[in-house]
Amino acid sequence: MTQQDIKLTRLNKYISDTGYCSRREADRLIEQGRVTINGVIPEMGTKVSDDDVVSVNGKPVKEKQKRIYIALNKPEGITCTTERHIQGNVIDFIDYSTRIFPIGRLDKPSEGLIFLTNDGDIVNKILRAGNAHEKEYTVKVDSTVTDKFLTDMARGVPILDTITKPCKVTRESRFEFKIILTQGLNQQIRRMCEHFGFQVKALTRTRIMNIDMKGLSTGQWRLLTDKEMAEINSMVESSSSTEEASDYGQEKPKTKGLHSKRGVNSAARQKRFGYGDYAPTAGQVLNEESTSDFWNQGEANADFDEQDEPIGDFWAQNAVKTAVDSHQDESTDESTDDVWKQAKATTYSDEQIASRARFNKKEKEKSKTRFADIAENEKAKQDSSNTKPAAPRVKGTLSLKKK
Repeated sequence: MTQQDIKLTRLNKYISDTGYCSRREADRLIEQGRVTINGVIPEMGTKVSDDDVVSVNGKPVKEKQKRIYIALNKPEGITCTTERHIQGNVIDFIDYSTRIFPIGRLDKPSEGLIFLTNDGDIVNKILRAGNAHEKEYTVKVDSTVTDKFLTDMARGVPILDTITKPCKVTRESRFEFKIILTQGLNQQIRRMCEHFGFQVKALTRTRIMNIDMKGLSTGQWRLLTDKEMAEINSMVESSSSTEEASDYGQEKPKTKGLHSKRGVNSAARQKRFGYGDYAPTAGQVLNEESTSDFWNQGEANADFDEQDEPIGDFWAQNAVKTAVDSHQDESTDESTDDVWKQAKATTYSDEQIASRARFNKKEKEKSKTRFADIAENEKAKQDSSNTKPAAPRVKGTLSLKKK
């Protein structure tokens, strides 16, 4: 048997496949020099075969374990984590005899189907969005599911600095819909619904690829059959486990996404108060202000000549005309063109006139506040200190206070 015929496996993966620990923990053991191959301390990245003797702390690790694949109908309140110190973690909930870990995640308040395994090779092949393996969910929301909502959800929603991939969305009832995703972004469905002002009341994953929850009550689990695993293996045969298959979503326009966070910048709040993604467009602002704001109406209707000089503002034209008339009364020797140039140089633009008018109006309506009094007092103190500077202190002198 040649060297090429011998199947070699990275050392950390070999240790992980035996069920001793995770790959990350195996790397730490290798760095600490606690792992040996045939009695020799190896380097990071060393590969081994089944004929090699791998030992941890001087004791040979066991042979590779049989592959385990579990389907669990996770109840609400269970956390999909391998951290045993977290109360209600999924590992303690199942209490399986050997080391297993969940494939992907299902939020704590959500319920439904999730896989657990000890096979690290299959995890990324199932999870990577680029591999397009389907996951089906049933979602209940707090508002009526409309046709527009279904269409917008299926097209793609901007969340987490990306746009979700197109998906299948169908109505189940007035407040319930079914969605089929090929992604697994953090709280994806909840964030997608929140973007349109909907709040998720209940979320259940009903299917992963070819496996559904038939025969599994909430909290029950079972081992996948050989037939089911054969179907899964055929489906992931051409799938990639590398980062190239991540393909998280569509390209997002280069705008800041306020909807990516929950709370004060949530989409529901933006929609309610009319800012962020729900802020009025320029056309809407002009249409609204045209009926209520005389000053902005003048700005919106202003025309511009080739030199970008405003010529449509009544106030600017009137100021120029007044200046010309008054100047002509005083002297008729100076040319009219010079007068126009001088008058135009001292006038304001349309935008400046409108802005000053609004500012002056607010200033007249605004009463004097205590902050203005404080500012005036501070200015008076500063002026008095500038007029009467304090006498310089001489080193070694004493200042006596009069009692």
